[in-house]
Amino acid sequence: TLKPIKDVLEVKPSFSEERALLAAGITVVAGVDEAGSGSWAGPVYAAAVILPFDSRIGLVRDSKTLSLDQRQRVAARVREEAAAWAVGTASVEEIDTLNIRRAGALAMRRAVEALAMRPEFVLVDAFAIPGLGIPAKSIIRGDLKVKSIAAASVLAKVARDAYMEELDLLHPGYGFSSHRGYGTKAHQESLARLGPCSAHRTTYEPIRRQIERDKR
Repeated sequence: TLKPIKDVLEVKPSFSEERALLAAGITVVAGVDEAGSGSWAGPVYAAAVILPFDSRIGLVRDSKTLSLDQRQRVAARVREEAAAWAVGTASVEEIDTLNIRRAGALAMRRAVEALAMRPEFVLVDAFAIPGLGIPAKSIIRGDLKVKSIAAASVLAKVARDAYMEELDLLHPGYGFSSHRGYGTKAHQESLARLGPCSAHRTTYEPIRRQIERDKR
């Protein structure tokens, strides 16, 4: 049976997965997650984080359960205390060419490859990362359960939100700084009024439909 939403949000991620790996002799473990796969515009972002297993950063959990202020504070602590962290992206063009799942995996691989130290093992939220070349485990709802994945989810979300603020200045009128490219009513109205811009993912059905309407 499904847990009530309240119970899910109260789940606190732990280092149990990391400590199980430590017991097997693996000491350098990276958590990886992405942000922005459901957005209609902008790149997909990913982060990789190697946290000390005795880290005690408060509020490290799935970024979607945190407020903007909490995410900013947690991200700052993670960047300060992590043994290593990095962010990777995949562009709108790569999303439209590869599809979002492959582009998300590409962003995650780039984040891992950008780490200042090479992990011995990678814990990934939900999906496998093809071509990684490092032993890895995919964990469904990993951002709710695994501390290093939750930390990565916060860094990815904060980094992407900052980019969407920049995109709002480049493409005024769409409201990217408020809805971050997701399909809100305000975003739908701006699309109908202005038509898609170069930041929109043209393979996404709502954008494709708007392009077809604009051609008529």
